[in-house]
Amino acid sequence: MADVAKMPAWEELIQDALGLIFRNLSLQEILTVVPRVCKSWRRAVIGPYCWQEIDIEDWSRRAEPEQIERMLQLLVRWSCGSFRRLAVYGLPNNSLLSFIADHAFSLQSLKLPRSEISDIVVEQVAAKFSKITFLDISSCKKIGSRALKAFGNNCKSLVGLRRTMHPLEVADDVNEDDEALAIAVSMPKLRYLELAYLLLTTKGVLEILSGCKELEFLDIRGCWNVKLEEVFMKEKHAGVKVLGPDVVDSYEKSFWEECSDYSDGSMFLWEFRDDDDDDDDVSAWDVDEDDVDEQRSERLQVRFYGGGFNEAFAGFGWPLFP
Repeated sequence: MADVAKMPAWEELIQDALGLIFRNLSLQEILTVVPRVCKSWRRAVIGPYCWQEIDIEDWSRRAEPEQIERMLQLLVRWSCGSFRRLAVYGLPNNSLLSFIADHAFSLQSLKLPRSEISDIVVEQVAAKFSKITFLDISSCKKIGSRALKAFGNNCKSLVGLRRTMHPLEVADDVNEDDEALAIAVSMPKLRYLELAYLLLTTKGVLEILSGCKELEFLDIRGCWNVKLEEVFMKEKHAGVKVLGPDVVDSYEKSFWEECSDYSDGSMFLWEFRDDDDDDDDVSAWDVDEDDVDEQRSERLQVRFYGGGFNEAFAGFGWPLFP
């Protein structure tokens, strides 16, 4: 009887299973199609089981900054701090990074390419990302060695880092061996490292090879000032696969796709309306009063239209349902 008492409620098992299924759908389908099917599915969408992986990277490439902010606030809150993977392109401001950090209790994989975040804010919040194992801060032009050091000193389980740049973004920069040194001294457990087009020198790369003893893969494509002798690599660092500095058209296989959810040998599963809207819109969801109260306490309102979401998502370019 004791074991039975510890079992989760049947309703919780249903929501968990639905969440696993819905993860195979697109973001648009989850937010605009699934909720119109039935009450149980609507509950699953606004619950944490659907949002243990929050991947809006493709969508955010086409979205406006204010849309990205609203979407992230919605999904992170719905996750109730249970999200383990977050991918967003072009995070628009530092305050949003702080918001994510405040809810990153379970976060293990963080991808923030081309984000508008700064060294000082990363230093303030890096401790809240202590569980992450993979980090993508490519083309984040407002951060440098200070941010890398903060992440390294606080994220002791970090095994993968992607810090690539576009050639035009570094055209006027001086060499960035300070970033290489920050990686070398603060990220000793790194196994996968992408630094394409950073203005590194041979000295900087040697610091990384010396400090990151567990390194298996190093991408230095476009780092033209790096000269690594083949004989030296075979004798001293035979276990490291180095890509570059020559640039090739493509990989045979992207290490990031293969390993971006790696951790200790395991693979992970991976407010929109104004507050002055009528309360009648919430009742249209046909949920229990406790659910309504919870939504109101969060000052979050999502409108239901003809069985689906309506203009709350129209700003994202998705058509309304008839």
